[in-house]
Amino acid sequence: MNNPPISSRAASSPTANVAIGLNAVLATVDGGSPKVLCVQTGEDALGLPYGPFDPKRHRTFEIGMREWVERQTNISLGFIEQLYTFGDKGREAPAAALDGGAEGDRIISVGYLALTPAPDDTLAKDATWRDWYSFFPWEDWRGGEPNILRKRIFPELSKWIDRAKSSTARDERLSRINTAFGLGGFGWEEERTLDRYELLYEASLVFEALRDRKTTKSNTLQSGTRQTGAPMLSDHRRILATAIGRLRGKLKYRPIIFDMMGSTFTLLQLQHTIEAIVGFEFHKQNFRRSVEKSGFIENTGETTGQSGGRPAALFRIHRDGLKDRAAAGLAIPRMRRDMTADIN
Repeated sequence: MNNPPISSRAASSPTANVAIGLNAVLATVDGGSPKVLCVQTGEDALGLPYGPFDPKRHRTFEIGMREWVERQTNISLGFIEQLYTFGDKGREAPAAALDGGAEGDRIISVGYLALTPAPDDTLAKDATWRDWYSFFPWEDWRGGEPNILRKRIFPELSKWIDRAKSSTARDERLSRINTAFGLGGFGWEEERTLDRYELLYEASLVFEALRDRKTTKSNTLQSGTRQTGAPMLSDHRRILATAIGRLRGKLKYRPIIFDMMGSTFTLLQLQHTIEAIVGFEFHKQNFRRSVEKSGFIENTGETTGQSGGRPAALFRIHRDGLKDRAAAGLAIPRMRRDMTADIN
């Protein structure tokens, strides 16, 4: 991504500088699709919204994040939390440009997760909302096991295991794959989004791996990596994977899902929103009983005005219940996985 010039830098040597940038993962659920705000560039790839930290104007990173996102997109952020600080050498490949910088300059990106109830119109140039499963198609189990796992990912990961230079390395690769993808008796854990992406990166099964390693590969192979999800600029897909895993896990111990709901909603809308995020479906009646006992919602006494069929009861957030149980989340079941065979 051709990141904007960054003025906040600290000299680490006469020839190298460190710059601080802020990356935002702004997520919502729209029509049953989990979406993230992206920015299109002239490089035929999407990136996350990005802005510089200005130490002269911003007392904290979060203040800087809120200010430039709201100014750029006209979206006022609600829930926001820091994800991680991404600063590994080479992580910004292809290298993000520093204004007047030199080779060896380093960009430290502070990633943030922000939530919104709806994909509001944005004023940002070339900004677009994208379904996050277009970047991670193997993560969406709502329609059953994703075809891409059996048809492409597992066969290629099996070859990657065979390419290991020793039996120890081979066993290590197999163990990591089983743990990440829930194979070999392990259950699928939706929070392991980053683990799965990083394995595919290491095995050169995503486009960014070929790009960052500057490997000369056939057009067929490069096309194949694009089948494993749309590429993103720099390491933005890694940042997005980190955000998805964090959000999925946090649903279980914080009531943050209500930062993604409107003022009123049906229980089915709430269920579909959570299912879109975690990537698999729940048992309807069990979910209803769990939510109604949670103390997070209350019945408005009104129903939807839909024609045909039975009108659905409308609920709203129970503010006192939310306050009393701010350190609690929703009971989310483990995904029931029907796997007929393991990878190796």
